[in-house]
Amino acid sequence: MYKKDIYEISENVCIADMIYRMHLLGYTGDIKAPGQFINIKLPGRYLRRPISVCDWDKEGIDIIYKVVGDGTLDMSHMEKGTRLDVLTGLGNGFSTESLAPGQTAALIGGGVGVPPLYALAKELIRRQVGVKAVLGFNEASQIFYAEEFRKLGAEVTVTTVDGSTGIKGFVTDALRNMDFDRYYCCGPMPMLKAVHGQCTERGIEGELSFEARMGCGFGACMGCSMETKNGTKRICKEGPVFLSGEVSFDD
Repeated sequence: MYKKDIYEISENVCIADMIYRMHLLGYTGDIKAPGQFINIKLPGRYLRRPISVCDWDKEGIDIIYKVVGDGTLDMSHMEKGTRLDVLTGLGNGFSTESLAPGQTAALIGGGVGVPPLYALAKELIRRQVGVKAVLGFNEASQIFYAEEFRKLGAEVTVTTVDGSTGIKGFVTDALRNMDFDRYYCCGPMPMLKAVHGQCTERGIEGELSFEARMGCGFGACMGCSMETKNGTKRICKEGPVFLSGEVSFDD
């Protein structure tokens, strides 16, 4: 169940080209799983901004966001001590019970799809599951959190479209010869579709986290609905994480 509360910014720093990390102090008891998100009310803006949770503890929440419009531009200028109205504990997150100690998970993130995989990596490693993180970016200036994943003990592969760092190409190029038992993926729709197709051909199941424009963020407005093999589902409520077996991509 989501909860509305007031949070205070204790950090808001640029960590890559147009990418910011914000730490919010406040209650986190309603966050139950990696992959959930919060919905932030911004002064002067009608719709809240949904942002995935990167990490959390008893004191607060880390989020990572990209400046893509006026709302996130406003966020990038917010100073320490600013108080925000936030809905937290939103969405259906990733599950970790499908993997046993000694098995291996591929965590595949594209751009701002990387953040929710960080807390997932922490939980999987705590469960003694091997983690291979495949992080995809357009260019070197946009790379973030590769070292943070390595510090957790994950094996990290970086891809860039322009080849400026790591493997030149897309995350699917890195996955092609990689062995793993299950995958978790978050990023733009073309990436989700490509990863889903490649892993399905290999007979590997997983979970995918979808992005969408949202009105309410908790399932009331139906504005973020998508079609699945099991009928219409709401990305903000039944998602954003869905099992690969129920996902259907339109050609």
